[in-house]
Amino acid sequence: MKIAAIQHDIVWEDSAATRRHLEPMVAGAVASGADLVVVAEMFATGFSLEADRIAEAEGGPTSTWMLEQAATHGVWLYGSVAERAGAGRPRNVGILAGPDGTAHRYAKLHPFTFAGEHEAYDAGTATVTVEVAGVRISPFVCYDLRFADDWWPLAPTTDLYLCCANWPEARRSHWTALLQARAIENQAYVVGANRVGEGGGLSYAGDSRIFDPMGEMLAGAARTETVLLADVDAAEVAKVRERFRFLQDRRTGAP
Repeated sequence: MKIAAIQHDIVWEDSAATRRHLEPMVAGAVASGADLVVVAEMFATGFSLEADRIAEAEGGPTSTWMLEQAATHGVWLYGSVAERAGAGRPRNVGILAGPDGTAHRYAKLHPFTFAGEHEAYDAGTATVTVEVAGVRISPFVCYDLRFADDWWPLAPTTDLYLCCANWPEARRSHWTALLQARAIENQAYVVGANRVGEGGGLSYAGDSRIFDPMGEMLAGAARTETVLLADVDAAEVAKVRERFRFLQDRRTGAP
């Protein structure tokens, strides 16, 4: 499987404009052979806490656009969207959209309380793992990256972790270090797709990364809009775990 991480800018709180901006980038990733394309957290609006203004109903225009792009290009597409579903506040929902019209949803487990996300969005309650073309994929969203104990239990049944983000430039070293750590400790591929540009008074450097199961960087970029590409192979995950049998020594519930 070939993975593309699109490092892109966002038109603040203007989902239609951002979707138009992203379309040629998605097409370019597909033209480069991508089977799975990853975009940023709240990729269409930016990380806005104005939930009442930007949140869409489940099946709204942005998630519909994701499914249309997936079907048009015959790929899988992952990114997060502010969505309303039933009672309560909206949630920051990672959507893995498939070319067959399937949409797997993962609600961000850890709202970013430092910025007040918990006051605008409800937390999710469960992780998700999906198998695509023989690769077992577990998606996360931004701040979830700091909580290794949510990633660890998934490792035995995960080949590839996805993390879409709006991670600010001020803590960029944390972002890259944690992505690499999650790959090393879980012996799995990790894709981190982060935005660039300015939004909501913050600057974003990107620093998107793709790491292999040994924690080696396969692709990376900073500051500019670009598409990162790398190949992911479930057999390589199995090979690394067989050679270095570290996961079996992990104590249940211990970080």
